[in-house]
Amino acid sequence: QVQLVESGGQLVQAGVSLGLSCAASGTIIRSYVVGWFRHTPGKEREFVLAIKWNGPRYYADSVKGRFSVSGDDAKNTVYLQMNSLKVEDSANYYCAATPRTWYGDSYYRRPESYDFWGQGTQVTVSS
Repeated sequence: QVQLVESGGQLVQAGVSLGLSCAASGTIIRSYVVGWFRHTPGKEREFVLAIKWNGPRYYADSVKGRFSVSGDDAKNTVYLQMNSLKVEDSANYYCAATPRTWYGDSYYRRPESYDFWGQGTQVTVSS
């Protein structure tokens, strides 16, 4: 059973950087496409970015140029690096994984494309 655990969320001021981690167990995460999503109460779950191991990354326009993603084989972990944070980046951030690695950009932007989800980690950006 694939399990994902996010960590790193906290309260920060606008303009700073913050890194989140998504630690996987029960599988080798490089065999999956891992996506990051965020959710704010009252809004739809929003795609942030996704990573194909040693392959392309897909970014939401709202985070392009500010957020990046990387993976660590040895730690079986995916990292989300968030720079120049804005108040509107405040949300509960989730990582998700799908074993279907052969699709393109639009597929990985949809929450329903992912089979496994973490419990989320809260990021709050204050002005």
